[in-house]
Amino acid sequence: MASFPPYAHIAVTVTDLDRSRTWYQELFGVEPMLDEDADGYYHVAFPIGEGGMLFGLHAHPDTDGRFSFREKEVGLDHVAFACEDRAELDTWASRLDELGILHSPVVDAPYGSGLSFRDPDNIALEFFAPPAS
Repeated sequence: MASFPPYAHIAVTVTDLDRSRTWYQELFGVEPMLDEDADGYYHVAFPIGEGGMLFGLHAHPDTDGRFSFREKEVGLDHVAFACEDRAELDTWASRLDELGILHSPVVDAPYGSGLSFRDPDNIALEFFAPPAS
């Protein structure tokens, strides 16, 4: 059997597409490669990293904006972006500060180090680096 394929994309549902498009565009530092009405919902996709990975935003006309993301509900817990090492986490902490995005300090654990933050819909995001060798 072939090895399991890598992720191609991740898509999250947002309540305010304009707000989220701007927020993620500033975070990723790139223009969306796709920004279209998809016959019943709207989606935006950003190219991130290497290998064609995409991060998508979906806006559905019947999304109930009264609720925000909660990782303790069944479904997605968080999305983690891979960093090469802890020094890269420190660089991202500075970048998040520049963008005015609240975040945790870098937390070190035996399995790696992480830096947590949230998007405008409270979706949990993280930068993660493997442990130092």
